[in-house]
Amino acid sequence: MMKMFPLIVLLLHLSAVYSGEYGGDQLLYHLSAVYSDSHSLRYYYTGVSAPGSGIPEYSSVGYVDDQEIVNYNSVSRRLLPRAEWMKKVGPEYWERNTQRAKGYEAWFRHGVRILMERFNQTGGFHSIQWMYGCELDDDGSIRGYDQYRYDGGEFMALDTQTWTYTATMSQALITTQRWNSPEVREGERERNYLENECIYWLKKHVENGREELESRVQPTVKVSGQHKDGTLMLHCQVYGFHPRRVDVKWMKNGVDDVPTYETTHVLPNPDGTYQIRVSADVMPGEDDSYSCYVDHSSLGAPLNIVWEPEPPSSWVTPVVVAVVVVALLVAAVVGFLLYRKHRAGYRTASTSETSSDSNNTARA
Repeated sequence: MMKMFPLIVLLLHLSAVYSGEYGGDQLLYHLSAVYSDSHSLRYYYTGVSAPGSGIPEYSSVGYVDDQEIVNYNSVSRRLLPRAEWMKKVGPEYWERNTQRAKGYEAWFRHGVRILMERFNQTGGFHSIQWMYGCELDDDGSIRGYDQYRYDGGEFMALDTQTWTYTATMSQALITTQRWNSPEVREGERERNYLENECIYWLKKHVENGREELESRVQPTVKVSGQHKDGTLMLHCQVYGFHPRRVDVKWMKNGVDDVPTYETTHVLPNPDGTYQIRVSADVMPGEDDSYSCYVDHSSLGAPLNIVWEPEPPSSWVTPVVVAVVVVALLVAAVVGFLLYRKHRAGYRTASTSETSSDSNNTARA
């Protein structure tokens, strides 16, 4: 029964490749458009052993760049558009790929059980994930990938140099040996899909969604620094930009010579733009200058934002003056009160002494 796993994957996968979304017009590989950006088309398939808590037993999601375009799960059981411009494709696309997704749902349900047997697991939550897709750079070069995971760990992947599958876990060897065999040569079949059909559909989707996918929004850049224990922690916050690809780094004296980085992933904003923060821990010299370099397709030329120590805030001087004035006034009032008290005591003492002398004189 274990040997059914690679065979089922193979049959369903080949069925998807040759009767999937590209249908009968798969030879139309070229669109008359100039692609001014790099783009990617990726699909993620997930099957779990114990659905619940909002997690369906099976789901598949498609992305162009970082925008979700289609979604199918074992609850809806229909492939649905997730981007408005995806509605430009005809109804046959949705029916054909709904049936395709149902086939994968059946395989993933069976595949999870097979892999649990291979790993000697009898219960609990387990998952199979499959990600594949292609990228098209603005210079016309293409790349493809085909990767599998089990319980979040790397299971096996397609080597796009040799077009053979490599096992990362020993439990994947039975699959890779079968797929790499001269009788099957699944890697070569996948190569045809990734280099042809996948690129065709990527171009078609980009053409339909070009206005949104290739919109340009310039980034906002903010630099800051914090002194601590003799070092300087520099932060460069870049946010509000689109598309996603961006190059951010710290420069020292105009040279890319800042080795220590703490970089976040490029994160999405609710409005469809992106943000990233790049930090560097440096020990500045007296004449050193640091700047944040930002290159993005929305910019005519890269930005170089110089970090400068923040001057005292504008409200500091008035506050200091006010404090000094108040202190002087308080000192003056206290001094005046002490002076009056001293004078009053002197007059009282003088009067008492005069009266005493007069009395003494009278008695005399």
